[in-house]
Amino acid sequence: MQHRIVVLGAGYTGAVAAGRLAKRLHREDVTLTLVNPEPDFVERVRLHQLAAGQDLRPRPFDEMFAGTGVELRLAEVTAVDVERRTVAVTGADGPTELAYDTLVYALGSGWNDGGVPGTAVHAHELSSRPGARRLRDRLAALPAGRPVVVVGGGLTGVEAATEIAEARPDLAVSLATHGALGDWLSAKGRAHLRKVTDRLGIEIHEHAAVTAVAADGVTIADGRTVPADVTVWTTGFAVHPIARGTTLELAEGGRIVVDGTMRSVSHPDVYAVGDAALAVGPQGKPLRMSCASGVPMAWQAADAIAARLTGTKVPRVSIRYFQQCISLGRKEGLIQFVTADDRSVDRALTGRPAALYKELICKGAAWSVANPTGGMPSRRRRVVHRNTPTPAHAHAPAEATA
Repeated sequence: MQHRIVVLGAGYTGAVAAGRLAKRLHREDVTLTLVNPEPDFVERVRLHQLAAGQDLRPRPFDEMFAGTGVELRLAEVTAVDVERRTVAVTGADGPTELAYDTLVYALGSGWNDGGVPGTAVHAHELSSRPGARRLRDRLAALPAGRPVVVVGGGLTGVEAATEIAEARPDLAVSLATHGALGDWLSAKGRAHLRKVTDRLGIEIHEHAAVTAVAADGVTIADGRTVPADVTVWTTGFAVHPIARGTTLELAEGGRIVVDGTMRSVSHPDVYAVGDAALAVGPQGKPLRMSCASGVPMAWQAADAIAARLTGTKVPRVSIRYFQQCISLGRKEGLIQFVTADDRSVDRALTGRPAALYKELICKGAAWSVANPTGGMPSRRRRVVHRNTPTPAHAHAPAEATA
């Protein structure tokens, strides 16, 4: 019998995990099914560019996975039964079930309206391609001089505000942030961010927690209102809700609790990666939801699955941070260097060199999907554990790191 591996979600983490498993295991020994509702890869880190009117390069999965043995199943995941080891999906041919021996859960996250009144009705989101396209159409229809407010001063909010302001200098763009602008950055980083937002004419509302969203603007906690024909909400992400309907051990917020190999602590035949998983990084801090965390998590999960199936030592992938890469439109950027546990240090790269650096990072992230071994030899091994995985303690002899 072939060992059945099912990967849910083909974002950065799911696609990388599927491709890396295909490079690690012999095709005769396993079936690899990648479930995703869309036939092409979405570069989520570029969705603010799409919203601002830019066209993104198409990346069809049938080209990316040609000849690898990865089977793409175009379907929506509707439920996961971790006791029966089945996944309910709905595709063009209707609802059906997929059975698995090993599951990689990579359904990621979507936007989080935070329960703020009016947000779900009146605000736009940037966490999905349909959301970015809706925002793109709305912005394109705005006449000159109309106000746009971006709510949220994190990476997504800063990138969205600067991208829109650069693409549409005729609009009145503002940014509302709960704290001070760039308060997590170094002094150099904050100064550069302020310089760019000033040059682009972006009005900054600091210490401005938004308490309500309406069709014509937002309300701040102190009673002020910020007018807006378009409100873009970027205050955070919420994990996909499917896991809440399972018996998997979850953390507060709905993320799946995993060990250092991205394996569920409650169900050893389930691995979770990316925004869907709560994994611990350097200094015992939870890894943040990001591509920077998700890709090495996918490497770790794929390598651990392959090692356990082939009876070899489980390697450990180093998951740490080096920088936060922020695009500030197409001509400006900010690379904030950080400690291993993601705290800003004094060093930062700014200006045009930083924009080019960020572009290389984005291209590298997309390249990693099509080249999941990172340029290293594939080293396929034969599967020796073909049956359904036994409890975690049964694998103890193979748990030593390589």
